Amino acid sequence: MTVAEAVETVDLASTPLRELNARLHAPGLPPRWRVVNPAGAHAVAVGIDADVEVDVEGHVGYYCAGMNKRATVRVHGNAGVGLAENIMSGRIEVDGYAGQACGATGRGGLIVVRGHASARCGISMKGVDLVVCGSVGHMSAFMGQKGRLLVLGDAGEALGDSLYEARLYVRGSVASLGADCVEKELRDEHVADIRELLQAAGVTGVDAGEFRRYGSARRLYTFDVDHAGEY
Repeated sequence: MTVAEAVETVDLASTPLRELNARLHAPGLPPRWRVVNPAGAHAVAVGIDADVEVDVEGHVGYYCAGMNKRATVRVHGNAGVGLAENIMSGRIEVDGYAGQACGATGRGGLIVVRGHASARCGISMKGVDLVVCGSVGHMSAFMGQKGRLLVLGDAGEALGDSLYEARLYVRGSVASLGADCVEKELRDEHVADIRELLQAAGVTGVDAGEFRRYGSARRLYTFDVDHAGEY
C-alpha cells in the first residue's frame, strides 16, 4: 500500500472521542480515515473543514458529522438525532436508519440515507440536498427555506409545514400536507432535478417521472387575516 492509499484508523474503544475530533480539525490531515467501534457515540466527526473521507464502521448517536464542510463521511450503520446538522458542504451517507431532524438547518452539500429517516427530516433546510431511499416521518421539511428533499418511500403527516422555497419530491404516499404546502405540477425541469439527485446518490433503476412534487402555496409569507386559521 502506498502512502497516498494509507488509511488512518481510530478505534473509539481505546481512543477518546475528543481526541478523534481534535485530530480531524488539525491541519494537514491524512486524506482517508476509518473509525471503528463507535458504539453509538455522540458527535462523531463533527466540524470537519477539509477534503477528507471518513468511514465510520458501526452505529453512531446524536449529531454525527454536524457542521460538515467539504468532507465525505460515511456511516456504515444507523445514526441518531441531528445527523449532519447545519451541514455547509460535502457529502454524508448512512447505510441504515437516520433519527429525527436529519440534515436540520443544512445550508449545502448532500445527505444520502439508504434506509428510513424519522420525524422532521430536513427541518429548516436552507440549501442542502437530502435523498432518503426509504420513508420519512412527520413534519419533514418543516419551515424548509431552500434545497431539495427527495423521498423514494412515503412521507408522514404534515409534510412541508410552513414551507418557503424548498423543493420536495416524494415517490410514495403522503399522510398529509402541512400548512401552506401543496402538490404542484411536475415539469421537465423537476424531472431533471430528480434525475440529478438520483445520480448523485447512486440510486439506479428508479423512474424520475414516478415522483410527485410539493411546494409552498406562498400564502403565509406575510400575515393575512383571510388565512389566519392556517397559521
